[in-house]
Amino acid sequence: MSSNAAVVESLRWKKIPVLDEGFVCLVDAMGDDAAIVQAARVSYGAGTKQVSDDRTLIRYLMRHEHTTPFEMCEVKLLVRVPMDCWRQWIRHRMASVNEYSTRYSVAIDAAHRTGSDQWRKQAASNRQGSEGTLEPEAGRRLSQAEAELHAHARDVYRQRLEAGIAREQARKDLPLSTYTEAYWKIDLHNLLHFLQLRMDEHAQWEIRQYASAIGREIVRPLFPLAWEAFEDYRLGSLRLTRLDCAVIARLAAAGKLPADEAAFAAAGDPSWAGLTRCRERDECRDKLRQLGLCRGGSEPSAPAADAG
Repeated sequence: MSSNAAVVESLRWKKIPVLDEGFVCLVDAMGDDAAIVQAARVSYGAGTKQVSDDRTLIRYLMRHEHTTPFEMCEVKLLVRVPMDCWRQWIRHRMASVNEYSTRYSVAIDAAHRTGSDQWRKQAASNRQGSEGTLEPEAGRRLSQAEAELHAHARDVYRQRLEAGIAREQARKDLPLSTYTEAYWKIDLHNLLHFLQLRMDEHAQWEIRQYASAIGREIVRPLFPLAWEAFEDYRLGSLRLTRLDCAVIARLAAAGKLPADEAAFAAAGDPSWAGLTRCRERDECRDKLRQLGLCRGGSEPSAPAADAG
């Protein structure tokens, strides 16, 4: 048995817990780091293996966004996830999906519960984000009310089934916290794109837990070289736009690095002038702060657009 086959067998059907009742587990995998390299070298012709070893080539592909070789590998997962989280997940359309049917089967008797210390407050500067948590006592009351709501919704659902109501209609008042299950098969390129977005600090906390479990517990052991390159060039990277580079160049030319707020404002792109709110400007400032090129406290930057 090859080393990759041994890794697949060690992970297959191993349920990795996520949240309170959820999990992810590997069903099957096709390909490995060597498959990525093999696909890439078809383009170059014979003899290139002496020029570049596997790790160097994979890192080159990741660094320069040559994505096709990564599409030669696939991962099939079984996931149990709350329906509200699944709504965000299913927006990533480059996958094959078969979800548990509550028209055919009775809905899974599990709902995602929120701990008393897990109730997040709405972010003041981000309409789709959160910041901070409620005080424990207030959180305890909300968790108790949540448990009562879950129990009542489940009782109503059971009563409808016992009365002979069709499952497709009986389910309609189940809360979005109800867990669903699905097979999810996706190629490695699109999986890494999913992970880059959903492991990001701006993604909702719940889906970040799923993405982290998939990435660190499944993808990393299956594709160690690709994962290393992914962490270095995408997950832990910083993308500078043309405008960002121009701001840094103007600050450097003026000898204003690290810049204070006034210097940053003066070096800003002309299109930002006079704007009270400007996400592009705020994101540029955040990048410079991460690089140690701008002084001052961190302000929340805008996340990527996501209706989920």
